[in-house]
Amino acid sequence: MSFGDPNNPYGQQPQAPQGPYGQQPPVPPQGQPGYGYPQQAPQQQPYGYPQQQAVPQQQGYGYPQQAAAPYGQPGMPGMGMPTGYASWGARLGAFLLDGLIIAAVPIILYIIAGVMAASSASSINPDYSSCQTGDYTCMQDAANEAASSATPVGAIIMIALAWLIMVGGSFFLMAKEGSTGQTPGKKALGIRVIKETTGQPLGFGMTFVRYIGRYVNGLLCGIGWLWPLWDEKSQTFADKMVNTVVVSAK
Repeated sequence: MSFGDPNNPYGQQPQAPQGPYGQQPPVPPQGQPGYGYPQQAPQQQPYGYPQQQAVPQQQGYGYPQQAAAPYGQPGMPGMGMPTGYASWGARLGAFLLDGLIIAAVPIILYIIAGVMAASSASSINPDYSSCQTGDYTCMQDAANEAASSATPVGAIIMIALAWLIMVGGSFFLMAKEGSTGQTPGKKALGIRVIKETTGQPLGFGMTFVRYIGRYVNGLLCGIGWLWPLWDEKSQTFADKMVNTVVVSAK
């Protein structure tokens, strides 16, 4: 005859172990080790260490992004970004300043050459002894021969040197504008030439084409130079040819 469990003679259901002072033991949550199993340490920063900042919520995919201001529209002041199309007065001032820079020395050389040629011309004494009376052709040839022989070599050298400086100065301006968008005159006036589609300088090749296009500006009584006064993008004919704009870079 079996009397059952000696520890439970009356057949009662076993009770869960009581906690201290009659409290029920904590019920383990789902997905975590049960009571009595080693618990995992919570992933928290130790006391005294800076807490990890929450990552700011980013704008969801598909939401419209804020568009950057197009060229010619107001930009960020003080950042060297384009802040609008350059005025016609600023463009004219830069053009005159660049012309003065590259033409100052050649003008001086041309003046020196003219003085030298004039002083030599005053001492010309044509020889008309071989010409008959009334033979004006012979007299003209004698005068031209005397003038050519009296032209000083120094004056010729000055004229050639002045021309070379003008050409070299023009290529210098094209190189500066092609690489940085600014010549010395444009930099002084705070304007810059850029490609309208990219906002970058043109490079030497396209800048050379733009300088050639200046002759187009002079057609029809120079109307191309005045076109920026009423053009929406303040462009000359040369600017429209190579798709460039002149913007403020202050």
